[in-house]
Amino acid sequence: MSKRITQDMAYRQSLMQYAGKYGVSRAGRKYNRSRSYIYFWKTRWDGTVQSLACPSRRPHSHPNQHTEAELKLIRDMRRRNPELGMVELWHRLRKRGYTRRPESLFRVMRKLGLFPQAEKKPVYKPKPYEQMTYPGQRVPV
Repeated sequence: MSKRITQDMAYRQSLMQYAGKYGVSRAGRKYNRSRSYIYFWKTRWDGTVQSLACPSRRPHSHPNQHTEAELKLIRDMRRRNPELGMVELWHRLRKRGYTRRPESLFRVMRKLGLFPQAEKKPVYKPKPYEQMTYPGQRVPV
């Protein structure tokens, strides 16, 4: 966790100190916060400012994520058969015990970087342009 103290964290710390000194109801009236909000942060607060930081709401693990065995199977199959299309690759993986859907396979392969990089188009270089010296030089008038 970052050691930086944000404005929100400092605000919550002053709120917790006030609530500890004067009570939750009075702190709620002063800081214009509900008692449930104060109790929520009071249960998290252990006396340090870092405990008042907002934790990440991102899930840090997933119960149904691909196993290492599945990832190894995908990598090996792609390495041995680089010319196979997605459906054919998925079908061969299914024969070897892969149980997930093609969408999951595509997402994991993209995450692992198993797709070849698209070739860059050459940069357009403008050709030198000769100015007309008189009207009708290029187009008959």
